[in-house]
Amino acid sequence: MKTAIFVEPQKMEVAEVPRPELKKDTDAIIKVVRACVCGSDLWWYRGLTKRESGSAVGHEAIGIVEEVGSAVKNVKPGDFVIAPFTHGCGHCAACLAGFDGNCLNQESGGNGGYQGEYLRFTNANWALVKVPGKPADYTDEQLNSLLTLADVMATGYHAATTAEVKPGDTVVVMGDGAVGLCGVIAAKLYGAKRIIAMSRHADRQKLAQEFGATDIIAERGDEAVAKVLELTDGAGADAVLECVGTEQSVDTAVKVGRPGAIVGRVGVPQKEEMNTNALFWKNIGLRGGIASVTTYDRARLLDAVLSGEITPGKVFTKRFTLDEIQAAYEAMDKREAIKSLLIVAK
Repeated sequence: MKTAIFVEPQKMEVAEVPRPELKKDTDAIIKVVRACVCGSDLWWYRGLTKRESGSAVGHEAIGIVEEVGSAVKNVKPGDFVIAPFTHGCGHCAACLAGFDGNCLNQESGGNGGYQGEYLRFTNANWALVKVPGKPADYTDEQLNSLLTLADVMATGYHAATTAEVKPGDTVVVMGDGAVGLCGVIAAKLYGAKRIIAMSRHADRQKLAQEFGATDIIAERGDEAVAKVLELTDGAGADAVLECVGTEQSVDTAVKVGRPGAIVGRVGVPQKEEMNTNALFWKNIGLRGGIASVTTYDRARLLDAVLSGEITPGKVFTKRFTLDEIQAAYEAMDKREAIKSLLIVAK
């Protein structure tokens, strides 16, 4: 089978590798239909973080179940499923509390292999999200929106959930990548009255407004803080969704919140430490982390996509075949695509 592998910074290839096999009775083998490139993939693609050369990559996919282990009863061969980047077991303390992204029974060794023709998925009995029917039953746009439920839509929703967005709130969304744009959708789902999107790029600004943003701020740093305070009569936002992870983004997120606001942080931290003193002096809360993908998909997001209430698949602005994996990464790296879609199979 074909799968995408990381060779070295700025270089991706498609390699022929053995098709994955069941290793545990809780596994499933999935034939991937669509996958995609994530903003977090760019970290090691750009050489900002280390990754082993030759390793399989990708952590977002939808596909068809090909084979299941003996302990897997909730899905069967032929089922159409969303394969979350998280692999919650559904019965540990973290999963029972609604934090399946922090499942205590996830397999060690990292995540990868979703950008390939077949995928071995662990904890398949609970973590896979079954979609009614078959891929052929859905439009191209619907398939793309279903794919976002493997990560970015659920991650944006996690930012809004942990920031405790409520009806009538003013919300600031830090980041105009796919997660930030999905954060705009999530804030609207929660009933935010005003959604201020931080974005410097015209195509992303337009999509943010289509998703529900009421205001756009292109400035960064202290200028961005001043703009938010101007828009909110000096009060600041009720909730802030931090979807970037840089030191500047986190610092700005804290500064634009009103006293007592909560920052929902889902941008993977790019610096190990941060100054928390600003949180103290404004009674700002800081929450967030790895999204509860399966929990959110089942509770709300799958129905929202199937009903047409939300269309997060619009974040895919360029499409590629698996053989074009290098071009897919380059498009993301050069900001020519908001998110690169990979068509793996029909």
